[in-house]
Amino acid sequence: MSDKSSEKDQVLMEKIVSLCKRRGFIFQSAEIYGGANGCWDYGPLGAELKRNLKDYWWRKNVQEREDILGLDGSILTLESVLEASGHLGGFSDPMCDCLLTKARLRADEIDPQSGTAYHYTGASHEESGWSVDRAYSVLLSENQDENKARKTARLYYSQFLSDKQISPKKLELAGESTEEVTDSTSYNPENGSLLTAAREFNLMFKTKMGASADESDPKGTAYLRPETAQTIFVQFKNVVDSNRVKLPFGIAQIGKSFRNEINPRNYTFRSREFEQMEIEYFCREEDGMRLTDEWLETRLSFYEEIGIPREHLHVLDVPDGERAHYSKRTYDIEYEFPFGIQELEGVAYRTDYDLKKHREHSGKPIEFFDDEAKEKLLPHVVEPSAGCDRTILALICEAYDEETITDDKGKEETRIVMRFSPRMAPIKVAVLPLLKNKPELVAKAREVQSMLTPFMNVFYDETAAIGRRYRRQDEVGTPFCVTIDFETLGENGDEDKDTVTIRERDSMEQRRIPISELREYLLDAIV
Repeated sequence: MSDKSSEKDQVLMEKIVSLCKRRGFIFQSAEIYGGANGCWDYGPLGAELKRNLKDYWWRKNVQEREDILGLDGSILTLESVLEASGHLGGFSDPMCDCLLTKARLRADEIDPQSGTAYHYTGASHEESGWSVDRAYSVLLSENQDENKARKTARLYYSQFLSDKQISPKKLELAGESTEEVTDSTSYNPENGSLLTAAREFNLMFKTKMGASADESDPKGTAYLRPETAQTIFVQFKNVVDSNRVKLPFGIAQIGKSFRNEINPRNYTFRSREFEQMEIEYFCREEDGMRLTDEWLETRLSFYEEIGIPREHLHVLDVPDGERAHYSKRTYDIEYEFPFGIQELEGVAYRTDYDLKKHREHSGKPIEFFDDEAKEKLLPHVVEPSAGCDRTILALICEAYDEETITDDKGKEETRIVMRFSPRMAPIKVAVLPLLKNKPELVAKAREVQSMLTPFMNVFYDETAAIGRRYRRQDEVGTPFCVTIDFETLGENGDEDKDTVTIRERDSMEQRRIPISELREYLLDAIV
């Protein structure tokens, strides 16, 4: 990606973030207290958008299918569950610290760098007699001034001064030497400072259960779940015993998960609290690979249905060595965000790993009895796991558009439009009386609003000129605006009486439609 293209994408992302706050889609959590890093609150429009996505996902995967059942599991998860799943011992990321700024970075996400490393053995201050012996180094890329390395080193050593009144500029560096390095990940890309050695950092949030819980109580320690999947595996036997199911079948869940990310970034994309939309689809071993491919196509079609075109999606067939150890095949469905191509969803063939582990650790029989084959077996599982918040961000990025239009007087202006699919749009229709100082127009508009409200989210607006109200609705993605005007009242003859003007967001085209047909027209458009 060129620097110019990267700068353009950064500007686009800044515009999207600004609109999300300005129009009430997404807010920084606890903003008035400086903000909670990696946590986000959905405003009125964001909450509607998220609800629409979750409702449609549930409808397509649970309500419209006979082979998938729903579950809503607890967020608090016993330590024994996560010990069985492998999270307790292995759910971590490699972390390192910048020796200069103390910033924490994920070691596996540092891009390799090449250049000249300036090494130092320590520093001293002659007047005070202060000195420190400690190895440190700074990496400079090609064409950077060597004095930058010395300045950075002095700033680093100044942290150890007992007299903070001494300027870093007064420090004498010791043992300077240089070395050419290639593809090193030992330095902070932001400032060239040396990093600490990588160490594992467990990503789970730990808590205590009960007022008298202590370390010796096996049920006294719990975690905020790092994924929704384990609830499904733990409740597999209960779901099977309480429902008449046959293989293949699935259990679906939408819920919050928590990961103490080292470096939350890219707006809501990587957060510490997030929501997952997940299915565990149980099957026979011989069907696992085939069903993984089928689920991939099903999930790609879902994204098209909610307004993300397939040409903006990428499928990564994760190669051997990069998949989770339990997976025989994994597909990552990725989207072209302004900040790069990133994962939206994983479709993984997890084999029978999870059920086998929970059977082993719990000591309880959780096999499935196949009535047709008259045998017990431990099913394998295919897991389509989507990030709800990531999908919301993809919907917002995909919808955002700016276009230059010319008004009736020949004046050009920029129209900001959120081109949400009607089924995802937070507001389905805006009802607008042409003038707010005409009681009969207002009364009719309120009548239309009341007629539509039980069936969809309706916004009523009577303030400002009609064109300005249209623009406001464009900016939040409302697909239709209904205007009640004097023709509606029959003041210009009976031909258009009890009709309204309906304006379509994307084309800005307008047409008249009888009020009696309005509800059906809109419902057909937003399903």
